This record gives sequence, structure tokens and C-alpha cells, in this order.
Amino acid sequence: MDTIIQIRDLGKTFTGKDNTVEALKNINLDIHKGEIYGIIGMSGAGKSTLVRCLNFLERPTTGTVLIEGQDLSMMNDATLRKTRTQVSMIFQHFNLLMQRTVLENICFPMEITGYSKKDAKSRAMELLEIVGLTEKAQAYPAQLSGGQKQRVAIARALATNPKILLCDEATSALDPTTTKAILKLLKEINEKYGITIVIITHEMSVVQEICTHVAIIEQGELAEYGTVEDVFTNPHTDAAKKLVFQTEQGVLHMNGKRCIRIVFNEISSFEPVIGNMVLECKAPANILLADTRNINGIAHGQMILQLPEEEHLANKMIHYLLERKLTVEEIDDYVG
Repeated sequence: MDTIIQIRDLGKTFTGKDNTVEALKNINLDIHKGEIYGIIGMSGAGKSTLVRCLNFLERPTTGTVLIEGQDLSMMNDATLRKTRTQVSMIFQHFNLLMQRTVLENICFPMEITGYSKKDAKSRAMELLEIVGLTEKAQAYPAQLSGGQKQRVAIARALATNPKILLCDEATSALDPTTTKAILKLLKEINEKYGITIVIITHEMSVVQEICTHVAIIEQGELAEYGTVEDVFTNPHTDAAKKLVFQTEQGVLHMNGKRCIRIVFNEISSFEPVIGNMVLECKAPANILLADTRNINGIAHGQMILQLPEEEHLANKMIHYLLERKLTVEEIDDYVG
């Protein structure tokens, strides 16, 4: 698969009057054509700074970004502006021009890049049909819902036929139902037009909904990356586990410190494995966390169990689960 974005030794430092903040440190990452790549991290991790570095809206302090092999740091301003037409961006708060109609908002980037008014209008109407807002062409942003505003922003981002679409917390201001609709639209655009999409988010559910790959950023550093399925099934770093387990510090003040995490695949999700284990081992286990998630259209579930204090019973339960081909890992310090 061809690489479309290469991030090489990228660092970004902000220097203020009283302090210096190292927002990004030595980031190296490859993103391939046609992927929907999620970059996830907690607030302040550096992920929004990273996405702004991908098109040099924020110029890195060290390192560089290559788009289809072309080094952005070596480009003059005119070449960089031309390259940015191939790397569009949508934002959390839409950034629409309030005094312009929906149609005029979508025409705006085409006007800047030299489209005729006739061609820009024709292209804008095509894009409104793609995002399902043809009837809103003459409306103003103030007359639209949050989801409709984001659809306009997506249409505007597609106006110059970009190869890459950067989404900076694009669903954070939306309710869950609207978020699902916007993510579905982005996935359809990726599949139909082959546009590579990079999604910046702090929500694991967004990554699991549509992303093929994920990178986890913590305190400005790349903590872990891989396919969404691999990172969900077997997170290696504390940063990944925190996001996957949906917890900061686990459960406090419970007896028994030995805990395991079980990952169910699409087949085992529908079997009463835990109930059968309890009957077979003749001992109870506490369920501390349980959920099922859709990752690329396939059901994946996870549970965190607190095992009996008796070592032989705990080992018997783990053996039972492993025999049934489940992914089982022991978790340290989940209960306090």
C-alpha cells in the first residue's frame, strides 16, 4: 500500500515569555492511501498540534512531514499553498462564514483557487447532494443545526478534490446520534472517493466506529500505534490501556487483587462463556467492566474480571478461558 503521509522525527516547542512547552517530541508515523487513521489522546496530549503540523499550518520546530514524498519543509509559500489544496481540514466548531449562504461557503475555497463562479456553483451543488443538504443551499449557517453545519464544512473541505481530509475533533460538539451520522458520511466518502482521512479525537468510540488504524499520543509522544483491532485486543502501553479500559485508576476497595481482561471475538461474543466458567470451576468471579463494541463492522467484546483469591481457582479459570481460544491478559493494579 502506498504511503501518502510520512511524519519524520517531528517535534514542536512553544516558547512563551515565562515558559517553554514541548508539545510534540520525536513523532514518526506513516499513513497509507485510503486509510481512515485515528490519532487519539487525552486533552493536552498534543494531538491537535500534530494535525496542524500535517499541513504546516503549524510549522514543526524539528523534523518534517512528507505528502506523497514531497517534503513540506522544503517548499516555498506558493508551493505550500498549492499542496494545502490537497490536504483539506474540518474543525470542531465548523468555521463557517456566517454572512455567506451555505452555497457561498462551499464556493469560497474554489474562488480562492481560481474556479469560475459558474464552475464553483456547479461543484458546490454536487457536494451538497453528496452530504445530503441540497435543499439548504440558500440557507445561512445560523439557520442550521450542528450536524448540518458540519456537513457543510465537509462539503467545503471536499471542494478542491483533496487527497487527504484532516478532521480535528470534528464530532466533539455534536450529540451521539449526529456523531454517528457524520462518521457514517465520512466513511462513505472514504469508500467512494478513496480520500485518506485522519481523525483527531479523544474518544475511543469514534476510532472504533470507522478507523482502520490508530495512533495514541500521550504527553506529546507517540505511545502506541497499529490497527484498531490489534490495539483494542492487546494494548501494550498504559496510555492505550487507559483508553481501552475506559478507566483512570480502576476499582477501589474490593477484596482480591488478581484481575484479568478477556477479549471476545465475533463468535465467542454470543456464547455464555463466563457463566459456564463459573459452573465448571464452582467459584464466583466479579465482573468489573463489560462492553461490546463494533470495530469495522465486527462485534468485539471485553470484560474485566476479579478472580477468587485462591490461586488454584484463579488459575483454573484462566486455563478454562484459554482453552476456549479467548484472549486473556492479567491486569496489575486494577483494584486498589
